[in-house]
Amino acid sequence: MIKKIVIVGNGEVAEAEARVIDAADFVIRFNDCRSYGAGGGRTDAVAVCNTGRPAKAMLSSPEWRAHPGVVSAREIWSVRDPEKFAAMRAPLAISHPDLDDFCDDYTEAFGAFCAEVGKKHVVIDQSVHDAVDASLSAFAPTPYVVPSSGMIVIAQVLSKFAESEVALAGFGHAGWEWHPFAAERQLVDGYIAAGRLRRLGGKMLVSSSYGV
Repeated sequence: MIKKIVIVGNGEVAEAEARVIDAADFVIRFNDCRSYGAGGGRTDAVAVCNTGRPAKAMLSSPEWRAHPGVVSAREIWSVRDPEKFAAMRAPLAISHPDLDDFCDDYTEAFGAFCAEVGKKHVVIDQSVHDAVDASLSAFAPTPYVVPSSGMIVIAQVLSKFAESEVALAGFGHAGWEWHPFAAERQLVDGYIAAGRLRRLGGKMLVSSSYGV
């Protein structure tokens, strides 16, 4: 069993928190691993937005492929189930025509990358996404497109590693306007109150990218 897991968002991480992160048994970072360095170095999995612009940018970037966090990770987690996002394409074309490439799927390309470099490729099932949507509905969120990658990964970890101690760092629940960050904060606070999570602290760096 993995005893201690830390999920590290793309926000600021204090030096003391970085030491805790590096001492964990399993560390998950996101996309371009902006937390790497000041937020510690240990990286066991990189959770990626495997659709849309973020996916295209990462896969086409030699710098991303050579990033020490990506290189050291044993696993790449694709947070967006291909079938789920394929079904979203037509409705989004009406409600958010500016997101015309949001559902472009690069899951197979991430799988090929993992096969090439000897990493495990994990595709988070749409049932996790659906369960997050259901949990968020209790907080009456304003209309949103999808939960953040961070929220999906939290749900995946709590489901798959129920016996592990799970901590968050670098999460401030702010960023892209079409993620339900206010409701996500309430949901996470509920998990913390129930003893399922704890925060190491940190302040979110606000990003305008829709994949963060």
